[in-house]
Amino acid sequence: MSPTLISRDLEASVKDYASFDPHVHTLFNDKKDKSPAELQAEIVNHVKYSLGRTKTTVDNFGLYQATALTLRSSLLNRWNRTQEEFIARGTKQVSYLSLEWLMGRALTNGMLSDDQRGAYANAVQGLGGELEDLEEEEMDAALGNGGLGRLAACYVDSCASLSLPVWGYGLRYQYGMFKQDIKDGYQVETPEYWLTRGNPHELERNDVQWEVKLFGNSTAYYDSKLARTVYKWENYMPVRAVAYDTLCPGYSTKNVLNIRLWAARPCTEFDFFSHNHGDYLNAVRDKLETENITSVLYPNDGTDVGRRLRLKQQYFFTSASLQDMINRFRSTKAPLSRFHEYYTIQLNDTHPTLAVAELMRLLIDEHGFEWEDAWSVVIKTFAYTNHTVLPEALEKWPVHMIQHMLPRHHDIICEIDRRFCEMAYEKLHNNDDVHAMRIVKDGNIHMANLAIVGSFAVNGVAAIHSEIIRKQTFASFAKLWPEKFQNKTNGVTFRRWLRQANPELTSLITETLVNDGVVTSEAQWVMEPEKYMPRLLDHADEDDFIAQIADIKRANKERLAALILKKTGIEVSTEAIFDIQVKRIHEYKRQLLNVLAVIHKYKELKTMVHRGESIEHVMPRVSIFGGKAAPGYEKAKLIIKLINSVAEVINADESIEDKLKVVFIPSYNVSSAETIIPGCDVSEQISTAGMEASLVPFYPNLTQRHWQHEVRRQRRSHHRHYGRRQHRDPRVHRPRAH
Repeated sequence: MSPTLISRDLEASVKDYASFDPHVHTLFNDKKDKSPAELQAEIVNHVKYSLGRTKTTVDNFGLYQATALTLRSSLLNRWNRTQEEFIARGTKQVSYLSLEWLMGRALTNGMLSDDQRGAYANAVQGLGGELEDLEEEEMDAALGNGGLGRLAACYVDSCASLSLPVWGYGLRYQYGMFKQDIKDGYQVETPEYWLTRGNPHELERNDVQWEVKLFGNSTAYYDSKLARTVYKWENYMPVRAVAYDTLCPGYSTKNVLNIRLWAARPCTEFDFFSHNHGDYLNAVRDKLETENITSVLYPNDGTDVGRRLRLKQQYFFTSASLQDMINRFRSTKAPLSRFHEYYTIQLNDTHPTLAVAELMRLLIDEHGFEWEDAWSVVIKTFAYTNHTVLPEALEKWPVHMIQHMLPRHHDIICEIDRRFCEMAYEKLHNNDDVHAMRIVKDGNIHMANLAIVGSFAVNGVAAIHSEIIRKQTFASFAKLWPEKFQNKTNGVTFRRWLRQANPELTSLITETLVNDGVVTSEAQWVMEPEKYMPRLLDHADEDDFIAQIADIKRANKERLAALILKKTGIEVSTEAIFDIQVKRIHEYKRQLLNVLAVIHKYKELKTMVHRGESIEHVMPRVSIFGGKAAPGYEKAKLIIKLINSVAEVINADESIEDKLKVVFIPSYNVSSAETIIPGCDVSEQISTAGMEASLVPFYPNLTQRHWQHEVRRQRRSHHRHYGRRQHRDPRVHRPRAH
């Protein structure tokens, strides 16, 4: 099934938010594409004047930096024009708030977006380099962990390609989540130094800085001039948020969007008094504590210190983003009471939910709004995407922690809860429903409930997932506001996951559709795959066409085999079935079930060998795993150990004649996925029924999960399934039911 097809609902929803016609947005009569000679001159210019190197000192990495800077210059020109156009039109914009961004490598994506990769390749070759080698110099931006971050990146890519006005906001983690090494079969976490050699694709914005407040106390007093009670946040610790922009170009358009990431910096870098008195550590204490806010994605929440750091991250990110939006809003010259007419803020899961309380604080405390007026703006501004029904993913924070770190927000959230409960009881007259919907209860602040109360729309990410949250997870809210709940089936962008990751298959599809007279260019079907790709079915019985697909698959498997050898030292045959499960390691994703199935296959082979039966006819299989376990998730880390221990036994057993091998690829990321996915024969999508929504573009092993129903509806064919459907057996959500 087409990945882009699944994202169409989501993309259409952005059009609704933006009221923006992409066909009008022709953008700007930019300069024609540059020739290889022009690109070569710019690259040399950056080598000499941006890097301070010469033809005798520049190496592959320097050439990569210069090429990336050349691309960035081109994109910046387009980006500035894009923003000017949005401002001139007074266009409503979407701000997408996500704590994760898994963007992958930017160089290849940027060149392909403008169909300039060939020109860059020729330019680099003329300087004695190979573009493929330069692409390998780029490290993945370590800004996410799983589907949440990849969805965010695909979302902005799709919006850019549709010429829609969207900005992304997130955090610039210095060390990512962690670099995963495998030692003695165990996962070992080390810092992922992805910024060690800089990032030529980002733009540091020292002119864009905001003060974020933490701790202190909230004081109320009566202002006789205003004739009302006003609130002041006092004795707080100030932190600076510094903006770093990453450009996101659209495909086959001049539109370039922006992902603005925040880095934490201290307001006081150095304490001379402490230094002069010999207390050197205290002299830089503020700097160390502040910069720690954006050091690591998802600090271990197994300790109070780790949980407090997570809360700091979430508030720091939302406060800086909202202050930035309000500042950009000023260019409209409209009153702030019309903020919702110019901005919609999409909350990607519960991590940015503090934005609801922060916007209330900014409107009331900083801009003098009355409560009712501020709340009217807030509930017309936010929309909330729920990603999972797992209890641990529905965040809640201890009341005392919020009260200590964010005293004013504690007061605001409690008041939102009080007013909401009064309204809900008046409408439903049911104490059980009201209690289920309470934001503040059991000593915790429930972030999903706050997100729903503060948003005008709530969506799941697949049809059945949306049904589950409406009928089960948030059933009381659905009684109160049935119109709020909707579905937006999410997907991935074709540009990266087919055109970039599988160029040979892309070329075959283009050649076939052009020869059939269906399209005149690649861009036509890449932008509308659901319209044009079904025409490929006309060739399903043609031996030559199928043989070409098989050749492409074989070449992709050879690339994957080379990656496995490089990463693990294990040699695998491309004649084997590549059976793959790559995703975050978690009990509900059931890598444990998969490795138990591998053990079962191994025992069957050993039984045949023991009986003296031939195993020559057995189709060889390579079971490939990849993914990280959270540092504090011991069970998940033990699953990784089990996989590697099983691999050690099976891979060393010569008696089974390489009929079965097991591989664990460490530090799975977007770049490795671009090699793994095209080389995959079977994808293991076996998560516990009803607990996940995702997408797979190859032949899957399935449980009855959210997105499979939509896959089947599109394909109108049957798939292998095992396990139960979630709605037929609610036991799947009981403890230890994985």
